[in-house]
Amino acid sequence: MCEMECRRKNSSRSNSGSGEDSLDRLLPAVSTSRRKSSTLGKTEPPLLRTGTRTIYTAGRPPWYNEHGAQFKEAFVIGLCGGSASGKTTVANKIIEALDVPWVVLLSMDSFYKVLSPEEQALAAHNDYNFDHPGAFDFELLVTTLQKLKQGKSVKIPVYDFTTHGRQKNWKNVYGASVIIFEGILSFADKELLQLMDMKIFVDTDSDIRLVRRLRRDITERGRDIEGVIKQYNKFVKPAFEQYIEPTMRLADIVVPRGGGNMVAIDLIVQHVHSQLEEREISVRALLATAHQSQPLPQTLSVLESTPQVRGLHTIIRNKDTSRDEFIFYSKRLMRLLIEHALSFLPSKACFIQTPQGQEYEGRRFRGKGITGVSVLRAGETMEPALRAVCKDVRIGKILIQTNLDSGEPELHYLRLPRDISEDHVILMDSTVSTGAAAMMAVRVLLDHDVQEDKVFLVSLLMAELGVHTVAYAFPRVKIITTAVDKSLDDLLHVIPGIGDFGDRYFGTDGSSSWSDEEQQEPHSCSSEV
Repeated sequence: MCEMECRRKNSSRSNSGSGEDSLDRLLPAVSTSRRKSSTLGKTEPPLLRTGTRTIYTAGRPPWYNEHGAQFKEAFVIGLCGGSASGKTTVANKIIEALDVPWVVLLSMDSFYKVLSPEEQALAAHNDYNFDHPGAFDFELLVTTLQKLKQGKSVKIPVYDFTTHGRQKNWKNVYGASVIIFEGILSFADKELLQLMDMKIFVDTDSDIRLVRRLRRDITERGRDIEGVIKQYNKFVKPAFEQYIEPTMRLADIVVPRGGGNMVAIDLIVQHVHSQLEEREISVRALLATAHQSQPLPQTLSVLESTPQVRGLHTIIRNKDTSRDEFIFYSKRLMRLLIEHALSFLPSKACFIQTPQGQEYEGRRFRGKGITGVSVLRAGETMEPALRAVCKDVRIGKILIQTNLDSGEPELHYLRLPRDISEDHVILMDSTVSTGAAAMMAVRVLLDHDVQEDKVFLVSLLMAELGVHTVAYAFPRVKIITTAVDKSLDDLLHVIPGIGDFGDRYFGTDGSSSWSDEEQQEPHSCSSEV
């Protein structure tokens, strides 16, 4: 253990940590110099403000390799300390100083066990020990943190300290690059310790912790002062001495005085930055040189090039086609493509009675449900065609943009229906060039436990490289398109291509700023509708 007894120094930083526990919020700080990130070569706004919160729009770079497999796990920081020692404040200060996107703050308080009626009665009289290891659901906690570290979507219970029970609706959390896990007993379980990349103990004077606990439990949890003091003397103080304080020796870093110790926080941030830099990976560059001269995969299905289909391509590929005609004929082609894609869904035989009283052998869809997911913004244009032929289809959205500095795709936003893991998913994008964005979108679906063979990538136009990229990484994904073009130019545009589909469809100029998605709620780690 490397303890740091760091002395307080004057600092010009302001204390912007709210000390508020949050299960799924993104907490990157806003930097004065933002990187540009856009598929269209436009500057992405650093944040959006609503009436209740600030939403950060920094993207998540690839967390997988060119094979589609997870390449790097989230960096997990464990924060331990006594009750009201300032763990959440320290966590918020670390997040502020880190200035990296997609950070999740996970509280151990969310994993209290559901109390029995007898335990409920004890808790009502401040006679239940919430500071004992037996009060926590460690099995659920370990499983949840393990999945989150592996990049999977997880559900987090929401604990109600007034009723001492879990709320009905749990929070969906997904997409962490850094996880800060804080709790009074976060070092008490061996399996939890093995998941942590860095362990920090917040050491705060017991008198200060008591004052903070009084203020918190009275104002936030509806307790009375006598009950708080009784619980502190009977349970909190003995539990700290027996279970919490001894785990200080397991910490890599001990932070005295909590959130005010900026010297310790700066050293922590420096170490985390160095660890994150070692985990960086360049996916697009690897894709651009892969799969040369390979035959097209068997998972690819190209809509038959009938005179009608060829004619539609002639119109929408023509640079002189007006926007109105481009939209009209694109919609016709989309409808044909969606109908073709639906023919690959599993079906089963069924028998019905016709109005004439005759038996007819037909087919029915064999599956739980169908969900459409569009890759914004151009993929959204395919939603009406899907809605027109699939009654009550559920729709999800994913926003992936290219970072202009690194050239890598970045995940900025997603909103997926509940229980999407049980559905067949129609993943829609208008065009696919290198396949980097499509690959990220498929990876997102797999992280939400969608089965690979239930994903259907549907695109109006694809380059051969994009087909190979997706098929190589995800060999069970069905790829469906109306045409496959041979090559890409130096700017990675499909050749001969169709131009920028989004600009032509929405009537936007490729050099001007667009804000179609500013009306959407950007990603806040909560990924369910």
